[in-house]
Formats: sequence, C-alpha cells, structure tokens
Amino acid sequence: MLQPYYTIDLIEAGCDEAGRGCLAGPVYAAAVILPKNFKNKILNDSKQLTLKQRKMLRTVIESEALAFAVASVDNHEIDQINILNASFKAMQLAVMQLSIKPELLLIDGNRFKNTVNIPHKCFIEGDGIYMSIAAASILAKTYRDDFMSALDAEYSVYGWRKNKGYPTKLHKEAIIIHGCTPYHRMTFKPCAPTLF
Repeated sequence: MLQPYYTIDLIEAGCDEAGRGCLAGPVYAAAVILPKNFKNKILNDSKQLTLKQRKMLRTVIESEALAFAVASVDNHEIDQINILNASFKAMQLAVMQLSIKPELLLIDGNRFKNTVNIPHKCFIEGDGIYMSIAAASILAKTYRDDFMSALDAEYSVYGWRKNKGYPTKLHKEAIIIHGCTPYHRMTFKPCAPTLF
C-alpha cells in the first residue's frame, strides 16, 4: 500500500516526470496535491499499471486532487540544457502552475534543482512509496503518451503510437532508414552526430 503523505501538517505536492529515456518528443512532468484522506486501491507507480488503469486513474486524480498541473520541455530545449536539467525544469514549471502553493515537494528520484523556493524531499522510486508522487507519475505519463500518439499520425514509420518515442528496435531502424524528425533529440544517439 502506498503511503498517503510524508507529513500530516504540511500541504504536499508529489512530483514526477516521464520521457527521460526517449529518443524523441518532450519530457513531461506533473505536480499533484491530494487530500490527506485520499484513498484508491489500485493507485501505483504508472509503470506498474495497464493503459486502462492509467486512463481511469487520471480521471480520478483530476477530479479528486486539490490541485494538479502538467508541464513539458520540448526536444529542442532538451538538446540545449540536457535531459536532466530539462526534467528538473518541467517539474519546476508544473509546481509553479499549481493553483494551491505547496509547503513541501515530494520528488521522485535522488536529486532536484530547486528554483521554486519550496522545501523538498527526494525519494528513489518515490512513485512506489507516496500516493501524490504516483498520481504525478500517472499524469505525466498519460499526457506525454497522448502527445506522442498524436504525432504518430504524421510520423507513423517510427511507431510512436506504440513506443511513445522510446528506443525500440523499430524506432532505431526507422531513424537509420528515414532520418531524424523535428521532434527527435539531436543529442541522443542515433540522431547525435558521430564525433571522430
């Protein structure tokens, strides 16, 4: 069972990102403030859920959260500032868009670049520990998946409807045959120019 909160007396926002390991598309992040008494039996790290469960939980989270926000940083900025900094920036943007200001951020991962002047705690695999981080992981993943599925209509040879931009065999082979699109990350292999 996931824990409902880290501390009872502070307004907590769980934060997580999706798409760090992809060859194409933006990185997405979400921040979610859940009620302290929030309960859901199947809420979990988005990677442990089926597509149907994620879609259902997204509806629940968006209707029952006290506040939530989703933000993204595109592939061009990822190439400029690197994927780690882009992930931090997406989380910062999501936090700043919340309609309620949190008093503590629960961050999935082992580090965070805090520019939002709100205390934070980092938790490795936090999306499997705290409900608010799990909720953020579901929103970040489903919003990003929707974005990549929409792009698939224009760039179907890369298989984005299925692989969502991750480095599958089909995706990498399509890059070799058809080249890179305006949505590919040019600092990621195989789009990155080879240095001799």
